[in-house]
Amino acid sequence: MKETRQDMNPEVEAALRALRKSAQKARETAIQTSTALVIVENGKLMRIPAEQLVAEEKKR
Repeated sequence: MKETRQDMNPEVEAALRALRKSAQKARETAIQTSTALVIVENGKLMRIPAEQLVAEEKKR
């Protein structure tokens, strides 16, 4: 069963907000410094170039 926001523990909700904020700050820093963002997705190490991050930001 999928949890809804109302079912979520307040500490878990706060942690998720903090993670999202940290991820956004990491994207901004990568763009400002023209460096790639390195992430793990589905167990695979991936590099996202700053140019791609800029393009994704423009789509928002």
